[in-house]
Amino acid sequence: MGIFDLFKREDINEGIQAFKEEDKAMLIDVREVDEFRQGHIPNAKNVPLSTSGDIEKVVKDKDMPLYVYCLSGSRSRTACMQFRKMGYTNVRNIGGIGNYKGSIQR
Repeated sequence: MGIFDLFKREDINEGIQAFKEEDKAMLIDVREVDEFRQGHIPNAKNVPLSTSGDIEKVVKDKDMPLYVYCLSGSRSRTACMQFRKMGYTNVRNIGGIGNYKGSIQR
């Protein structure tokens, strides 16, 4: 990752489209439980950044594509780094739900 990658903004809408095009992938929301309950992208699993080690309880296959988001993209960036350190090989930060244009599930 280069210095300019720190300033790159992911487009969550493009990320969700890529997620939908995958045969087997998982959408991971790393916001805290109360944030998730207020509204999340349909089919997302909640694995808060504060308990990111729990990803192994949710996703057993470390090669499964993971599409990770939070509110702004910052926590999801951190979570992606942590997931990679845990051995997950196909992890993508798709940014923040704050820019999401689709439907929200409550």
